[in-house]
Amino acid sequence: MSQLSNPSLLLMRNDEELQANNVLVINANRDGFLSQLKQLNPNSDIHAFSYNIADHQAAEKHTGVLSSVDHSLPTIDNLDLIIYFYPKSKPEAMMMLDNIRAVATSNTRLLVVGHNKGGVKSVEKQLKPHAEGFCKLDSAKHCVLYEFSDLHLVDEFDISQYKSEFNVQIGDLEFTAISVPGVFNHGKLDVGTKLLLENIEVPYKGSVLDFGCGAGLIATFMGSKQAALKLYCLDVSALALYATEQTLQLNGLSAELTLSDGLNNLAGQYNLLISNPPFHTGIATDYGIADRFLSDCRPFLKSKGKVQIVANNFLKYPPILEQQFGTYTTLARNTKFTVYQAEKS
Repeated sequence: MSQLSNPSLLLMRNDEELQANNVLVINANRDGFLSQLKQLNPNSDIHAFSYNIADHQAAEKHTGVLSSVDHSLPTIDNLDLIIYFYPKSKPEAMMMLDNIRAVATSNTRLLVVGHNKGGVKSVEKQLKPHAEGFCKLDSAKHCVLYEFSDLHLVDEFDISQYKSEFNVQIGDLEFTAISVPGVFNHGKLDVGTKLLLENIEVPYKGSVLDFGCGAGLIATFMGSKQAALKLYCLDVSALALYATEQTLQLNGLSAELTLSDGLNNLAGQYNLLISNPPFHTGIATDYGIADRFLSDCRPFLKSKGKVQIVANNFLKYPPILEQQFGTYTTLARNTKFTVYQAEKS
């Protein structure tokens, strides 16, 4: 069993607060907390939820835990305890707290735990107006645990109410995109993706995979430039796939969407793999996602297929590209980002 994270340790030292009949855990860390929670409640129903399929797959491995992944919480009867691991994104947290109030009952207690540097103290301001009962239960190891009760319930949760539209302009192409809280660079075109799309040649036909698609900006750009392209979009986040689908539909486009941790759930081969690969996981910086993508992507390329990525200059991707493809080309570079291209021989 992996070592408990600090938020999980804080929860377990308050184990008397964790006893309930129907429990929903949101954003559980990938440690032993869910197993210990089940041991504490052997006859209870323990549910786990995440927007992230990697978290979902980790939760599924714990015996006696029912896990789900989606862009909205499942309906679970008679919830008497919800445990929420507070995320880095405050807008995402506000959306989730509204979703919680739609699935909770008048008897549901809500525990919120998180790192101080992750902004967990913001939950006081976010949720106190929507709960009659509130207290700070404990703090330790730079984490805080809160309890809320008698939540002000709402009849339903509709994620479409949290959509935001924004304008994207790249060269002579302009389109409208849709995003929701929790999606990469929510509400705007990031400078790395802009540099990437300004410096590539869009193929006139073939299959294109947008890896780590976010709000679907790359796929929408490619499809708007060349209508004959077959578009595929992949992301680890159900929120991202929702936003991508909305952006594509708004622009008269469609794609095959895949929810996957890296390339694990991907099949087939493509003429182009294109990405602004993510390198953040929660609070910590994680370069493994992009490293694995570059190390594993070659089998998914057709002969003469290309991979195009944009990355921060300090990330050491050239050695990986050389190892996998023998050679690579630098398409563009500025003070922060570099656009790389490699071709499968």
